[in-house]
Amino acid sequence: MSFKYNNYTLKKLETLFEELDYTVLYEKGSFQSGYCIVQQRRVVVVNKFFETEGRINTLLEILGVLEVDPSRLSEASQKLFKNLSQS
Repeated sequence: MSFKYNNYTLKKLETLFEELDYTVLYEKGSFQSGYCIVQQRRVVVVNKFFETEGRINTLLEILGVLEVDPSRLSEASQKLFKNLSQS
Protein backbone atom coordinates (compact mmCIF):
# COMPACT_ATOMS: atom_id res chain seq x y z
CA MET A 1 0.00 0.00 0.00
CA SER A 2 1.22 3.45 -0.81
CA PHE A 3 0.47 6.06 1.81
CA LYS A 4 1.86 9.32 3.04
CA TYR A 5 3.72 9.67 6.30
CA ASN A 6 1.61 12.46 7.74
CA ASN A 7 -0.57 13.16 10.76
CA TYR A 8 -3.70 12.03 8.91
CA THR A 9 -2.25 8.55 8.35
CA LEU A 10 -1.05 8.44 11.95
CA LYS A 11 -4.54 9.32 13.17
CA LYS A 12 -6.09 6.56 11.03
CA LEU A 13 -3.69 4.02 12.57
CA GLU A 14 -4.43 5.29 16.08
CA THR A 15 -8.16 4.92 15.37
CA LEU A 16 -7.58 1.35 14.20
CA PHE A 17 -5.81 0.56 17.49
CA GLU A 18 -8.64 2.18 19.47
CA GLU A 19 -11.16 -0.03 17.67
CA LEU A 20 -9.06 -3.03 18.73
CA ASP A 21 -9.37 -1.77 22.34
CA TYR A 22 -5.71 -0.77 22.55
CA THR A 23 -4.61 2.53 24.02
CA VAL A 24 -1.72 4.20 22.20
CA LEU A 25 0.55 6.31 24.40
CA TYR A 26 3.60 8.32 23.44
CA GLU A 27 6.02 8.31 26.36
CA LYS A 28 9.73 8.33 26.97
CA GLY A 29 11.40 5.16 28.11
CA SER A 30 14.26 2.82 27.44
CA PHE A 31 12.61 0.63 24.83
CA GLN A 32 15.25 -1.01 22.65
CA SER A 33 12.77 -1.45 19.83
CA GLY A 34 11.17 1.97 20.27
CA TYR A 35 7.97 0.57 21.72
CA CYS A 36 6.46 -1.59 24.43
CA ILE A 37 3.22 -3.59 24.42
CA VAL A 38 1.47 -4.23 27.73
CA GLN A 39 -0.84 -7.09 26.71
CA GLN A 40 -2.73 -7.37 30.01
CA ARG A 41 -3.81 -3.72 29.84
CA ARG A 42 -4.00 -3.55 26.03
CA VAL A 43 -1.64 -0.57 25.99
CA VAL A 44 0.92 0.26 23.33
CA VAL A 45 3.66 2.67 24.39
CA VAL A 46 5.66 4.31 21.59
CA ASN A 47 8.79 6.40 22.06
CA LYS A 48 7.56 10.00 22.22
CA PHE A 49 10.71 11.31 20.55
CA PHE A 50 9.85 9.60 17.25
CA GLU A 51 8.78 11.84 14.40
CA THR A 52 5.54 11.11 12.54
CA GLU A 53 7.21 8.66 10.14
CA GLY A 54 8.79 6.74 13.02
CA ARG A 55 5.49 6.58 14.88
CA ILE A 56 3.69 5.24 11.80
CA ASN A 57 6.37 2.63 11.13
CA THR A 58 6.31 1.55 14.78
CA LEU A 59 2.52 1.20 14.83
CA LEU A 60 2.70 -0.83 11.61
CA GLU A 61 5.32 -3.10 13.17
CA ILE A 62 3.16 -3.59 16.27
CA LEU A 63 0.09 -4.26 14.14
CA GLY A 64 2.03 -7.10 12.52
CA VAL A 65 2.47 -8.94 15.83
CA LEU A 66 -1.04 -8.47 17.22
CA GLU A 67 -3.90 -10.86 16.61
CA VAL A 68 -6.45 -8.74 14.78
CA ASP A 69 -10.12 -9.62 14.36
CA PRO A 70 -11.15 -7.49 11.35
CA SER A 71 -14.84 -7.92 12.20
CA ARG A 72 -14.31 -5.60 15.19
CA LEU A 73 -13.18 -2.77 12.94
CA SER A 74 -15.19 -0.06 11.24
CA GLU A 75 -15.51 -0.26 7.48
CA ALA A 76 -12.80 2.37 6.98
CA SER A 77 -10.42 0.61 9.37
CA GLN A 78 -11.13 -2.76 7.74
CA LYS A 79 -10.14 -1.28 4.39
CA LEU A 80 -6.97 0.21 5.88
CA PHE A 81 -6.09 -3.08 7.60
CA LYS A 82 -6.67 -5.06 4.41
CA ASN A 83 -4.44 -2.69 2.43
CA LEU A 84 -1.73 -2.84 5.09
CA SER A 85 -1.90 -6.64 5.25
CA GLN A 86 -1.36 -6.94 1.51
CA SER A 87 1.82 -4.89 1.55
